[in-house]
Amino acid sequence: MSTYVLYNSLSGNGTGKTKADEIKPFLSGKELKFEDVTKIDDPKGFFAGLNPDDELYLCGGDGTLNRFINNTEGIDIVQPLYFFPTGTGNDFWNDLGKKVGDAPVQINEYIKDLPFVEVNGMKKRFINGIGYGIDGYCCEVGDQEREAGKEKIDYAGIAIKGLLFHYKPTNAEIDIDGQKLSYKKVWLAPSMNGRYYGGGMIATPEQDRLGKDRLLSLLLFHGSGKIRTLAIFPSIFKGKHVDHKKVVEVKTGHKITVTFDRPVALQIDGETVLNVTTYTAYKY
Repeated sequence: MSTYVLYNSLSGNGTGKTKADEIKPFLSGKELKFEDVTKIDDPKGFFAGLNPDDELYLCGGDGTLNRFINNTEGIDIVQPLYFFPTGTGNDFWNDLGKKVGDAPVQINEYIKDLPFVEVNGMKKRFINGIGYGIDGYCCEVGDQEREAGKEKIDYAGIAIKGLLFHYKPTNAEIDIDGQKLSYKKVWLAPSMNGRYYGGGMIATPEQDRLGKDRLLSLLLFHGSGKIRTLAIFPSIFKGKHVDHKKVVEVKTGHKITVTFDRPVALQIDGETVLNVTTYTAYKY
């Protein structure tokens, strides 16, 4: 039996390998083989070369998880696969009820039959959620700040400034399993597989990623002005925004299409997609 530690050398501004070393105390006594997932050009060949009793430990954040699930699409991973968080947001880890510093958790069941999103000609699996609205805007601005050399990105600060000055809400047409709805002044319209996204926001508190009904949850934050939106927004970090039922709704469905009346940025598990007018997320 071999123990493989998979890491993303590009994560954390190039600190992926150093962060992955933090798993060593949990695996003392085992001979570890470190593999950079960005260098595995043939995932099918890599997994075909493993023994069934080999162990795999994936280290990283939500972005690394997203990269892994899409690179291994169609591969039956029979080996026990564990996850150890070394990212910044760690929304998947939070959704499992875990804290940074906890022992690795086996995740084979969590990466099976994941939902898909289709946007701008792409089709990708996602593990946490699709952000659309000011959350996508925050990722767009965060990427710009990172490219400019800023190391620590304050997404909450970006959101507040966006709400007050820079981001304008859109009108939206929604299709949930064939039911068509229209909304004005939409600030957020994410489709969620888990509860958490955006580095700690509990967007859809009742969503169950392993639910047998295989439903996604769509959060709609709409119809409010800047000041009221700014007053309510911080409560999303505790999942209490859903108490404001006049401006916050959560819908569920297997197939969700959201269309805005102007292009904005969207994020898939933290990865930004620019100039999006519509997306479709589904989980059957």
